[in-house]
Amino acid sequence: MELHYAGSGKCGAYKPEKPHRKIKTIMKKLLLSLLAIILIIEEWLWDGLSALGHWLAYHLGLARFELWLAQTSPYQALIAISIPILLVTPLNIAAFWLLANGLILQGIGLEIIAKLLGTLFVARFFTLTKQQLLTFRLIASVYNTVTYWLRWAHEKIIETAVYQWAKAIKVRAKATLAAWFKKS
Repeated sequence: MELHYAGSGKCGAYKPEKPHRKIKTIMKKLLLSLLAIILIIEEWLWDGLSALGHWLAYHLGLARFELWLAQTSPYQALIAISIPILLVTPLNIAAFWLLANGLILQGIGLEIIAKLLGTLFVARFFTLTKQQLLTFRLIASVYNTVTYWLRWAHEKIIETAVYQWAKAIKVRAKATLAAWFKKS
């Protein structure tokens, strides 16, 4: 146990170092690393699913549909963004049913597929209809709150070793994929 002099140094009383400071520092680093991992996964999924959305739209000839969707009224945009959510909901229910009936791997697998599909379509539709959707106060409030917290979290983790390591991997992976597709 390390002892520190209390006061001006002339007092003969010793004050032990507070062990909770070390625990607090360790917990802060651990939580920031966990936050970094979550945000990295979110970034990678968003980037990957956005690219997949662009690719699908191009290859399925959806340019006219996307142009129309981008020019809809706010209420049409609200209906449009609801459609992928409603389409994925049965998959979520089925995944829950599988989990409840002991089919853990199948339930988790279906839930992952549902989340990826939901994110793919909701992200694409939101990107195209963002201007219209943000005219609704509730949606704008939720969007601004989430954006604020994501920005705050990103500022906290950007200097962590985990984040820097993952960013380097992401840059290498993008370069490798770009080179691979260039050869094809």
